[in-house]
Amino acid sequence: MGLVQWLKGQLLCHLVICYGFFVSGLLINLLQICTLPLWPINKQLARRINCKLGYSLTSQSVALLEWWSGTEVTLYTDPENYRLYGKENAIVVLNHNFEIDFLCGWTFCDRFGVLGASKCLAKKELSYLPVIGWMWYFLEMVFIKRKWEEDKRNFVQSLQNLRDYPENFWFLLHCEGTRFTEEKHRVSMEVAEKKSLPKLKHHLLPRTKGFWVAVQNLRGTVAAVYCCTLNFRNNETPTLLGVLNGEKYHPDLYVRRIPLESIPEDEAECSAWLHKLYQEKDKFQEDYSQTGCFPGPKVTPPCRPWALINWLGWTCLLLYPLCLLLVQLVNSGSILSILATVAFCSAVSVGVRWMIGQTEIKRSSSYGVPLNNK
Repeated sequence: MGLVQWLKGQLLCHLVICYGFFVSGLLINLLQICTLPLWPINKQLARRINCKLGYSLTSQSVALLEWWSGTEVTLYTDPENYRLYGKENAIVVLNHNFEIDFLCGWTFCDRFGVLGASKCLAKKELSYLPVIGWMWYFLEMVFIKRKWEEDKRNFVQSLQNLRDYPENFWFLLHCEGTRFTEEKHRVSMEVAEKKSLPKLKHHLLPRTKGFWVAVQNLRGTVAAVYCCTLNFRNNETPTLLGVLNGEKYHPDLYVRRIPLESIPEDEAECSAWLHKLYQEKDKFQEDYSQTGCFPGPKVTPPCRPWALINWLGWTCLLLYPLCLLLVQLVNSGSILSILATVAFCSAVSVGVRWMIGQTEIKRSSSYGVPLNNK
């Protein structure tokens, strides 16, 4: 193990990373609040500003994965479709098998310049939380309460609000609604048997209603569905802690572009279409487990330097006052103050890990809409 790799595993480095993320997040939230008076005057300008501010926060996680961990996503896709990525609005359907698949999804967004404008579904309570929740509120994420009768109007209205969004955006969906586990898979396949649906080996049954509502309300705004299937080479089991420790992983992402007009408008037909899509995704995963690769040509999208520049900029800006504070603490000779500072930094570290965990989908609603909540 080299010196650099050893340093990446040290708690002090982790505290610095978490400190930078948390404090920069609060400052970004403050700047987002300052855009409130602009909304009634120039809504589109306020949206663009919030996209940039949102990117300044979320791209720090991308920089952590790409530059700190050294993990790079290899993309398998049709070269003709590759030219369209980042140039159109899309619904991105992701599988949810790994702890860091949301990070790989964000990396995919960043490589094509839509990370700041990417959208997802989130639990309503998250909109009240500082840093991630407030950022998502200003980015117009779709917040729901997991009660269809109460959520339906707000869900539809939130999707309709995206129809005049000034930036190209991707709407990310985990149609399975929860992360794959053996127990959840067993229960899901029991449901498949009762409904006479083909059983899946590598996925849970998709929840169809949320997907259908999203497709129906974004027709004319979204050009395509990007069907994404993620896997890791050599049976790797990636974790957030591994990324924080600088461990390098090897993800492969297979992306198919499906024009939205080819998806049925009828709910029942759309549901059958989505089930068929997941049967195809399951076959791709099975082939990958046997061959170690997805079908089609592979390409590594060029790495954009902005995530790293932004991350280093915030780190330098925020470390300077922190260093001054630490020097004053040491000079003061107060053991109590030093211990209090260490405790505060540790609490920040735990808090940031918890907030990052909110981006992971743990439960799904009764009507099939995936939620970001612990």
